[in-house]
Amino acid sequence: MKAVTCLFVYLLFFIPLSFAKDTVRYTSSVKYPDTKQQYFIDTLTLALEATKDDYGDYELLPIELEIPQGRTSALVESGNSIDISWRMTSAELEQRLMPIPIPLLKGLMGYRIGIIREGDQQRFPSNITEGQLQQIIIGQGYDWPDTVILRENGMTVIEGFAHTLLTMLEQKRFDLFLRALHEPWVEIKDKSEFTVEKNILVQYPAPMFFFVNRNNNRLYERLTVGLNQSIDDGSFQTLFENHPVTADIVSRANLEQRKVFKLSNPLLSDETQKLIGDKRLWH
Repeated sequence: MKAVTCLFVYLLFFIPLSFAKDTVRYTSSVKYPDTKQQYFIDTLTLALEATKDDYGDYELLPIELEIPQGRTSALVESGNSIDISWRMTSAELEQRLMPIPIPLLKGLMGYRIGIIREGDQQRFPSNITEGQLQQIIIGQGYDWPDTVILRENGMTVIEGFAHTLLTMLEQKRFDLFLRALHEPWVEIKDKSEFTVEKNILVQYPAPMFFFVNRNNNRLYERLTVGLNQSIDDGSFQTLFENHPVTADIVSRANLEQRKVFKLSNPLLSDETQKLIGDKRLWH
């Protein structure tokens, strides 16, 4: 009996970490569900599956929380409630959290096209100038880095809560709601009062990363290995090209027909700017 007990204690304390089960908690909204988030959940799953042989099994656990993205990052930073968030990166955020430096949307988060009111397209002619664009009131979220980026580049921005921005557009609080390429069609589906603007593309470097707590080295290492492996074996690209959220977003946006306004992003860290030269990471 004593030998069995000793064996149990040995297994308990010396079993390899590769057999541990990783539980990864993330936020999930019931009040304001966002189907676009499924792409990031599926990308997370891809990375975890890719590392199963080396790191063991895992469990994805959605935590029902009705909070803005800034609060999500604070919870990851505190180490309570959730283990991961996905956000557009900034130097400040990279100091607080540990980024996995793989652009989850291959850089297309910084390719912004607009939602406008139906019937307003004539206000956005194909020959619109930068000065004219700066006079148009753009709607963005309170805690979105895009708000800072646009203002730093001379744009006129009004802020609102994410779930109220379409209502604010309808009420003419602003005239252009800039969204990433994969976002507008999903957000105005069955909303005939809106349409996607046809002539403007606002572009700035804005990679979106997974972020974990700075002490969560195991999850950081696992996701870093998993994402790089999925890039190397082509499964990341396959997911990006075929996922319902991201499939055909470039062709659907008719980028070649749009006038491009390139902006700088003052929020990027030196480390993230260095990633721009790695062609395998970007569209």
